[in-house]
Amino acid sequence: MSRGVSRRTLLGGVAGGLALSPVPAGHAAAKPYAPGTAHERYVPFAVGAGGGPAGTDRVRVLRIGADSAPTVLVTVPGMFGAANDFRLLARDLVAAVPGVQVWAFDRREENLADRSGFTGADPAAYYLDGHYRSQDPAASAFAADWGLARTLEDLDTVVRAASRGGRRRVVLGGHSWGATTAMAYAAWDFDGRPGHRGLAGLVLVDGGVRGAFDGTGAPVLDSPDEVRERLAAIDGGAVFDLTLSAVGLGARAESTQIWYQLAGHYAHHDPRGRSVLQPRMPEALRPSAPVTNAALLGVLVDAGFGWPNDISVHSGHLGASGSDGVRGWVDAGVTPLARVAEAYAGGPAPAVWEWYWPARLSVDLDVSDAYADTGQARSLGLRLRHGTGLDVPLYAFETSYARGTIVSAARRVVADSRIPYAVYETDEGMNHLDPLFAAPPHNTLTRTLAPFLAGLG
Repeated sequence: MSRGVSRRTLLGGVAGGLALSPVPAGHAAAKPYAPGTAHERYVPFAVGAGGGPAGTDRVRVLRIGADSAPTVLVTVPGMFGAANDFRLLARDLVAAVPGVQVWAFDRREENLADRSGFTGADPAAYYLDGHYRSQDPAASAFAADWGLARTLEDLDTVVRAASRGGRRRVVLGGHSWGATTAMAYAAWDFDGRPGHRGLAGLVLVDGGVRGAFDGTGAPVLDSPDEVRERLAAIDGGAVFDLTLSAVGLGARAESTQIWYQLAGHYAHHDPRGRSVLQPRMPEALRPSAPVTNAALLGVLVDAGFGWPNDISVHSGHLGASGSDGVRGWVDAGVTPLARVAEAYAGGPAPAVWEWYWPARLSVDLDVSDAYADTGQARSLGLRLRHGTGLDVPLYAFETSYARGTIVSAARRVVADSRIPYAVYETDEGMNHLDPLFAAPPHNTLTRTLAPFLAGLG
């Protein structure tokens, strides 16, 4: 869910792939979303042709808040992230800032995921017994062209819709590599129109450009030789990123994401029940004592179990065994597990985890870190021509994830642009995902972003 996860060594080894069935030709796996309230809707937008299966020439947006709001914060999720990353944060911001609506952007690759099993009586059987539809990389050459240019053209459709022809203020932001994407949009040349021209502000949450991720120790693989090697691999069929297979929950591009959504589903719907998934987990990750559904999710997300900063939160710890010998979960951190469960469970869509992250998008975002119209950028079709012309306020927030380089990089952007003012905030007590799910009283992001948004009115 972060840019850094693609460059880290995650815990565990590959522990067998999930069984699957291929996507039938011309079939789009996405299912309709059932809105929870009048002010929460999952809305489709038609976008340009991308060469994928039928139904993939569209993106969706989770809209939270009143349509009459004069300000819209459009948010972009990070690597492996999807729109439900922002549902809880959006609710908290809308409650805190009158006149703000939040739109959470889902990239077109979300159409490739089959989440229909989460509407049935036995989601574990649907996914773990091989009944779901998987996108075969060998039949997905179209994804080799799903890079940053495609993503930004799609995002531009959403941003322009949010502005209603300039009648509403649009603030663009993102988390992790979503923040990088937002910055790239602001500097992008849309046939002579700078992306930032239609924006009222920029929001960077634990991400960005100009060395924002240097503190993670994750190298930016953007030298000419590295880029050529990565493009050759994509041309050879490696169109989807397989990094999350290193978690140990399966070898396929979507295996880990399915496990996490399953864990969230059972933790949300039956938190105190004995874990449905524990008997089926790879032995290396299976808790040694019986646990509840909630506790199993805690084992998979809490930093106390050794997960890297970029895929973990500070939630709590396992409780003592009950009379039945089953251990539950005890909240003791800034992020209550019930909030993680609610987000991860999805509905079945939108979701927190994207199944199929295009490898080409990773190449383009790495090269975009320089935030300049370089020869390397031009060779990839990246139109980053307006970075020095940025003239809208900027907010940057960092956790312990990058050890200070998120804010220092943002300061470099401000110094080399026409940005009128910037707000910089830090909470070293948070991990990379905590700002998305933490309880409002303990969420420094919510408390500090709210006045920034209010001040733009």
